[in-house]
Amino acid sequence: MSVILEIKDLTKTYPKAKRPALESLSLQVESGAIYAFVGPNGAGKTTTIRIIATLLGFERGEVRLGGYSVRTQVHEVRQLLGYIPDEFGLYDEMSASEYLEFFASCYGIPPQKRRSISTDLLDLVGLSHRAGDEVRTLSRGMRQRLGLARALVHEPALILADEPASGLDPRARVELRDILRVLQELGKTIFISSHVLRELDDIATHVGIIEQGRMVAEGTPEDIRQRLRPHRCARIALLGAPDDAQAWLAQHPAVRGITLEAPATNGARANGSPAAIAPRHPELLVTVEGGEEDLARLLAEMVSAGFPVLSFTEERETLENLFLDLTQGVVS
Repeated sequence: MSVILEIKDLTKTYPKAKRPALESLSLQVESGAIYAFVGPNGAGKTTTIRIIATLLGFERGEVRLGGYSVRTQVHEVRQLLGYIPDEFGLYDEMSASEYLEFFASCYGIPPQKRRSISTDLLDLVGLSHRAGDEVRTLSRGMRQRLGLARALVHEPALILADEPASGLDPRARVELRDILRVLQELGKTIFISSHVLRELDDIATHVGIIEQGRMVAEGTPEDIRQRLRPHRCARIALLGAPDDAQAWLAQHPAVRGITLEAPATNGARANGSPAAIAPRHPELLVTVEGGEEDLARLLAEMVSAGFPVLSFTEERETLENLFLDLTQGVVS
């Protein structure tokens, strides 16, 4: 795939700051990717996004969108991006359709096309039924979706979103995530900063983790998982007593560790945690050296050995856990 956004050695310092907001930051975003740009508060996410959006200068480095420099080719860059800031104003007394048509006019779209663009975008973000309603009557989630539609009126190649899920309820977050998936399917590239990592875990194709203005990890979620967790973990549910299976696994050359989780008794919960209900059948958490093929081979060998395996599931590290491992949450 081609690279649509490239940042090299980006450095930005605010007056009187103790340290640079960004220090030699570099990253690449491929066309068609959903790039999750994550980091603690104060890490430099919004600064980076405002620089990409041509709204903020910088001292050193290079930022190019579609091959155009954000420093010297501002008009070309702005034609390629749709920007969704963390907070943006809406014209409350306009209707949703009037709002989109107004921004279509700002981008020089001919009058005869503005209505159809507004109709299509409202349908895309699920607001067709509110097309004639004033913006002030919309919920926060609806207003956020309208803001996303506004960023799409000129058919940008890159969607630049700064904490778009902030303040949204769980349903609104799911709706926003589904829209982002559709946009990717339509060929859009999405660069999204957020600390709501659970939502990004399901949709991100690439991740950049930033702290104190520096990139600490970048790659696909699987690449980062492999780098930090070279071993695989499988959850194996068994019918009956697990003793024989546990002893067999302990002698297996690929197994590096085994933890037993007992079945539930009178509604007991596993490990005393109120969030994790104990399993109905004994389960073994098994750490295995190697990749997916090694897990598949272990399952086949257990079945061949006659063990009554009810389920065999890989336990994947969440993006949130990786984020916590890689960052310290230091803000200065």
